[in-house]
Amino acid sequence: MNVLEIAVLPGDGIGKEVMPEALEVLRCIAQIHGGIRFDFVEFPWNCEYYCETGKMMPDDGLDTLAGFNGIFLGAVGDPRLVPDHISLWGLLLKIRKGFRQTINLRPAKQLKGVASPLVNPKNFDLIVVRENSEGEYSEIGGRIHQGEDEVAIQNAVFTRKGSEAAMRYAFELAQKRSGHVTSATKSNGIYHTMPFWDQIFKEVQTDYPEVKTSSYHIDALAAFFVSRPQLFDVVVASNLFGDILTDLGGAIMGSIGIAPSININLDGKYPSMFEPVHGSAPDIYGKGIANPVGQIWTAKMMLDYFGEEELGTALLQVIEDVMESGIRTADVGGTASTQEVGDAIRERLHRLN
Repeated sequence: MNVLEIAVLPGDGIGKEVMPEALEVLRCIAQIHGGIRFDFVEFPWNCEYYCETGKMMPDDGLDTLAGFNGIFLGAVGDPRLVPDHISLWGLLLKIRKGFRQTINLRPAKQLKGVASPLVNPKNFDLIVVRENSEGEYSEIGGRIHQGEDEVAIQNAVFTRKGSEAAMRYAFELAQKRSGHVTSATKSNGIYHTMPFWDQIFKEVQTDYPEVKTSSYHIDALAAFFVSRPQLFDVVVASNLFGDILTDLGGAIMGSIGIAPSININLDGKYPSMFEPVHGSAPDIYGKGIANPVGQIWTAKMMLDYFGEEELGTALLQVIEDVMESGIRTADVGGTASTQEVGDAIRERLHRLN
């Protein structure tokens, strides 16, 4: 039996509403399948915890999480309580960096039952490999002076090791998909880091002669995500570019509320973390209308990651069948509640048994 010990961090806002639905889906799968078991341990680390303790997580939080097979995260942030830069750097980014989760993987595809805002989405099915540990999100920089002389400096840090790891992951993933990798760049405007990125991409592609490649400046690539998303298979991007492109990927799917992701530790020394792309949406928290699909699709990616691809494929099919049947939350054109969508997915899973 595949026994998985999973640390659960519902987090803030709608994370606390969608997480229970996803956990019940995974319990349902374990009950039906019999060959997998989940041992969930929940931690109350969020903005309310910060207000009580002055910290987003305990000092030994990473040591605690390191003993789990994986981390299942809901959403982090409530600017009404804690500034975003404190909540994110104190929990989400602390985990990503502390556990060397250097790859962020985010798919976007035309789902059955969800109307894309694109007039003709042409059945797009792409995945973005985002470098997740450095780039534009480095901590190097600072502020000096005050008043009209104040200056803020933010340094982007690109290492050969980090860039190449993301690119090799993208090429190897493309070999399992449609065999095409697109690089997101901006070497016509960013003088040092993007030509460096382009150089490494050209070097890496020589090791994968069977994989087709293309490279687009980020502004054009963002436009092509809207006008011709069917062109793309695997897209590899820096930390910032990947972050922006994947929010756009959620938008062209029909809602960022359905977009999943995984933060991967490549060497297996630390656990990887599974989280939906959406935020905590405090404006709709407590109304019971949050879309649980992003969290449940993230659960599908967790199943895939732990070698249960058949179960993951079945779960995504069930998600699409439920939405195609009309059981959808308001953000994707329906009237169902968060729990009603979760109930429908679980009921349809039982039918597969």
